[in-house]
Amino acid sequence: MQYEQQIEALLAQMTLAEKIGQMRQLHGTGENQKNLVREGNLGSVLNVIDAEAHEIQRLAVEESRLGIPLLIGRDVIHGFRTIFPIPLGQAASFNPDLVREAARVAAREASGAGINWTFAPMIDIARDPRWGRIAESCGEDAYLASLMGVAMVEGFQGDDLTAPEAIAACAKHYVGYGASENGRDYNTAWIPEVLLRDVYLAPFQAAAEAGAATFMSAFNDLNGVPTSGNEFTLRQILKGEWAYAGMVVSDWASITEMIAHGYAADARDAALKGVTAGVDMEMASTSYAEYLAELVESGAISHDLIDDAVRRVLRIKFRLGLFNQPYANAAAAETLVAPDHLALARQIAKESCVLLSNKETLPLKQQTKVAIVGPLADHAADQLGCWVFDGKPEDSQTPLQAIRGLLGNEQVVFAQGLAEARSTDDGLFDEAVAAAQTADVVLAFLGEDAGLSGEAHSRAFIDLPGAQLALVDALVATGKPVVAVVMAGRSLVLGELQDKVQAILYAWHPGTMAGPAIADLLFGLDNPSGRLPISFPRTVGQVPVYYNRKNTGRPPSEDAPSIPTGTPLDPSGFTSSYLDVDHRPLFAFGYGLSYTTFDYRNIRLSSPKIGFDQTLSISATITNTGNYAGAEVVQLYIRDLVGSMTRPIKELKGFQRIALEPGQSQEVTFELRSADLSFHNNAMQKIAEPGEFHVWVAPNSLGGLQASFELGA
Repeated sequence: MQYEQQIEALLAQMTLAEKIGQMRQLHGTGENQKNLVREGNLGSVLNVIDAEAHEIQRLAVEESRLGIPLLIGRDVIHGFRTIFPIPLGQAASFNPDLVREAARVAAREASGAGINWTFAPMIDIARDPRWGRIAESCGEDAYLASLMGVAMVEGFQGDDLTAPEAIAACAKHYVGYGASENGRDYNTAWIPEVLLRDVYLAPFQAAAEAGAATFMSAFNDLNGVPTSGNEFTLRQILKGEWAYAGMVVSDWASITEMIAHGYAADARDAALKGVTAGVDMEMASTSYAEYLAELVESGAISHDLIDDAVRRVLRIKFRLGLFNQPYANAAAAETLVAPDHLALARQIAKESCVLLSNKETLPLKQQTKVAIVGPLADHAADQLGCWVFDGKPEDSQTPLQAIRGLLGNEQVVFAQGLAEARSTDDGLFDEAVAAAQTADVVLAFLGEDAGLSGEAHSRAFIDLPGAQLALVDALVATGKPVVAVVMAGRSLVLGELQDKVQAILYAWHPGTMAGPAIADLLFGLDNPSGRLPISFPRTVGQVPVYYNRKNTGRPPSEDAPSIPTGTPLDPSGFTSSYLDVDHRPLFAFGYGLSYTTFDYRNIRLSSPKIGFDQTLSISATITNTGNYAGAEVVQLYIRDLVGSMTRPIKELKGFQRIALEPGQSQEVTFELRSADLSFHNNAMQKIAEPGEFHVWVAPNSLGGLQASFELGA
């Protein structure tokens, strides 16, 4: 690269203390940080913006000996000032192009505040909705998470990282954090290497290949070794096998937390193990600053190891163009919540909402008189979701505001019903019931407040919180049709709600433009097209439940659960199922309804057999057979029937969003390469094995058009 010589020249001028300073990131801009910057002993700060960011960058560039600029990091997770749906909601759009645009807008706004580095995307595979950080994820599927993660990287970084509106991305949390036991944050993860490589590492490899500037090591231990001290994942795989040239930063104090894990004896040992494993910069804690010099001087760590880490830090600063332009993008400061940003937020919010059920109630006519009820109907902050540092509630347009604006005040009556989402007090029920009795339809805005998801916000029970179901019962008892709009940071258990209401629109936490987006969908100005990026359990006892499971030797029946008729001596009906609940999810991965209907016909394969260097074309004809224009997400799944390792019952290998007018048909074609059929065997070789495969073109992970083909020489 053009700046490698500059990096070497700069490295040659640096003292050991200055090198170690580049490997250090601290929170805020207190006097201690300012002195360290003047001394050239701090490489990065986080959580400073605007004037503070400018001043500490000025100190680095103008008052330190070598004038090395700072990386200024911040969690710009799903928007900076304009807030988009939570990442799990963005994944539900199945629209990487739109996700890329949202990240581009977030970078533009953040760059105006002096931020040059975001700690996103989070591409942990998450199969346990009890885990609070599932809200930040792209769901349960490695293929979908890979595409969404790459789109976010490309959006944040653009085509040229030196561009004023580009900021560095950070792929996190590397790796296995989403598999934390019990859904409890920071917990242990045990992942066999085959599963680790095929599923949990796949999105990170995609992000690395897409040029993600940085990676973040995770909090959890993986197979007994904390990921911030894990040489296997950091040195061997990331920096070795993938030849990753970027920088690795720890998560907040995750280096010294290896002491609590029982992996490091003290902070000195933690620093030794962190830098040896391949963590180039320590976030928040100070073990590197306190002990790396001593470790180098004693010979426990080589100068070469330090130099490699510092090269990686400097490389990001050169890639960002900070040596030429270290300060904020002043022009971008004028774009906060710009009209085009809000329009994009509205569109992605619409495409992220998933229509889960509809008993011919939606869409509503604009002449309808509606009762709007529920603690989330007019809560400007909660609709933004978790991990929002810079979004402002006053920018939010709530559902109540938007629906009043659409229908007029005389057609809308509002009653909160519950003081807040978690409230168990039914003191406001009577007012809600009275409002319902005056209306044609009740719109119940339910779900989780923003504080129920995110880091350290795991839940053992994932039902609607507080007295929300009791409120629904009171509304249903009026005899008026009730439509539920659910805003949440995870997939909730909704079986009871589904039985009570006429329709469920799942909106996640949709962001700044939640209100207009939801109003557009409820009143038919647009058609729901979101699809689930994660399976919805029938009960928390099913968790984890995910579509790409293994079959087992006694696969469960696809019928309702029943008592086995046999005995251990005659095991008739003994299958991998439950006695008391259907083993299948309530709503499957990829599922989502529309106001129209789509017919799938005539699956065609270009050949019944392909070789290892060939591509198979799979086509089907999709027709809009309903009365509304709509977008369909056509999905491609495969199954490898026999392998040297048992294979999942289905795997997503492609999807396309198509827009069809009523009566319109379109042929959809997917290209499947032999490499798309590969997996890791027990020798950790990634191979595609000969044999028979099933393939589906389908509206979700259940059903669809099925065909077969063979892979072979």
